[in-house]
Parts: sequence; structure tokens; C-alpha cells
Amino acid sequence: MWKYLLRRTGYMVFTVWVISVISFVVIQLPPGDYVTNLINQMISAGGEALPSDYEMQLREVYGLNDPMYVQYFKWISRIITKGEFGYSLVYKRDAAELITERLPMTFALSFGSFLFVWAVAFPIGVYSAVKKYSLGDYVFTFIGFIGLAVPNFLLALIFLFLSYRYFDQAMIGLFSLEFADAPWSWPKFMDLLKHLWIPVILIGMGGTAGLIRTMRANLLDELNKPYVETARSKGLTELKLLMKYPVRHALNPFVSTIGWTLPGLIGGEVIVSIVLNLPTSGPVLYNALRSQDMYVAAGFILLLSTLTVIGTFVSDILLAVLDPRIRLE
Repeated sequence: MWKYLLRRTGYMVFTVWVISVISFVVIQLPPGDYVTNLINQMISAGGEALPSDYEMQLREVYGLNDPMYVQYFKWISRIITKGEFGYSLVYKRDAAELITERLPMTFALSFGSFLFVWAVAFPIGVYSAVKKYSLGDYVFTFIGFIGLAVPNFLLALIFLFLSYRYFDQAMIGLFSLEFADAPWSWPKFMDLLKHLWIPVILIGMGGTAGLIRTMRANLLDELNKPYVETARSKGLTELKLLMKYPVRHALNPFVSTIGWTLPGLIGGEVIVSIVLNLPTSGPVLYNALRSQDMYVAAGFILLLSTLTVIGTFVSDILLAVLDPRIRLE
């Protein structure tokens, strides 16, 4: 077991390093840089172009004249040795401050969505398999197809329209006005919980629908195997038989979906956060990508991708616990 954990940990560290390289390179692929974008904005606003020597000075100050590999080495070495992610060229602040301000709400939203996906998909998937072709199965299948077909940002827009149309208020943000800038307290935490369920459901809809179909298909396959009839002939009750054998065996593919569920939740969080004006990483990341604020964008992508890799790592460990054969491979 320990050899398996060490091997998976090594894969995880290497994957995070590859992601850091790819994210830093991809952000700089568009033509120009932050200074170019700044000059274009000034000209669009009716200003004059900066002198070429001043433009070169700006690039020198921001370190944009260095080759890409030098910029990457400086960036990743500061993260490893000092925990510094660079300087935000747009917000004129330390990038680590922006990231630490937004990541807690991002983690809370993604984790809440993840719990919602599992809490809903597991029992519905089991019910749909046991009661296949029943009215409930058809209803859940229909809802699942809607969840798979409709993008979560479109669901967010529909929700905004309905809340404004019928309740005369746009339900945006994660806090009420009186708690938006207030320090953390128990009333503020309870206010967060009252607002959190809306984006959690919107973000988790697509993942829930997919996992329901996965669990249903896996369990249907197990229910048709001979060992189920053998266990039933020994006098086991249906519930005990179901949970002890078929459900346990059907969980392997279900658990393995953690690796692809988390990226979907994080990707959906970015768009839904912009639509609902949530104080998460989504709006800041989107603005950083538009303005080529490379240190903020690369830092967010690195940390969010690390969360995805950790999710895959947890999935591998759970699979090893459920199925000892995996540890021997």
C-alpha cells in the first residue's frame, strides 16, 4: 500500500509541475503582453502612444523583456521558496493577496457542489437501477438529460430572470448587503449558507446528471450477474444484499469520476461566478486573462489545477481501498 501511495504522490507532483509549465506558456501565447494591452487601451481612450523608450522601461520594470524560460524560472522559484506568486499588473497588488482572498470562497463553492453531486447522484442512481423503467426512473432520466444538455451558466441566467421577475430581486452574490463587507462572525456564516445553495445547485447540475447515469449503468450491470441470485438464495434481505455486493462493486467507476468531476465544477464555477457576481476566483481570473495579467492568471490556474490533481489522487486512494487488486498493479 505504501509503495502505491508513494508512486501516486510522485505522479501527482510531476503532473503539477507540468501544469505549471503549460499554464505559464499558454498565457503568453497571445500576441503582445500587458504593456501592449495597456497602450492599446490608452489609444482607444483618446490618449497618445507612449514613447518607445518609456515602453521599454515599463517592460524592464515588469520583467517582460526576459526570455520566457527565465520568467518562468523566476516565477516558480519564488512560489517554491517564498510562496510569492508575483505582482498583479492590473490590480497593482501582490498576486498572492488576490489569490488568497478569492480561493476560500472558490473552495467552499466547489466543495459544496461536489457534496451536492454525490449526495444526489448516489441515491438516485441506485433507485433508477433498482426500479428501472419505472415512472421515477423515467422522470430522473429526463431531468438528467436536461442537466447534461443545458449549460450551467444558462441555468444561472434563467434563475436570475425568474428571481427578478417573480420575487422582484436579483439573487446575486454570496452575502446580504449588511454582511458583504462585515468581518466574519456566526451571523455572517449563516448568511453565507443561506446564499450558497443557489450556486451550488447550478454548478452541480451537470455533474449530478452525469454521475446518475454512471451509477445506474454500473449497478444494472452488477444486478444481472449470477452472484446476486446466489446471495439472494441464501436468504439475504434485498437491502442488505444490494448494499453489501452490487452497490459496493458498482462504486469503483463512480469513485473514479472524482478526477473529472472536479475540473467540471471548477470550470463551471468561473462562468457562473461572473453571471451571479460571486466573490470567487472566476471574475478575477477572467479579467486577468483578458488583460494578460500573467502572474495572477498563472497563479489561479496553477492552484485550481492542483486541486483537480488532488481530487484525482483522492480518487486513486479510494479505489485502492475499495479494490485491493489495484494496489498490486
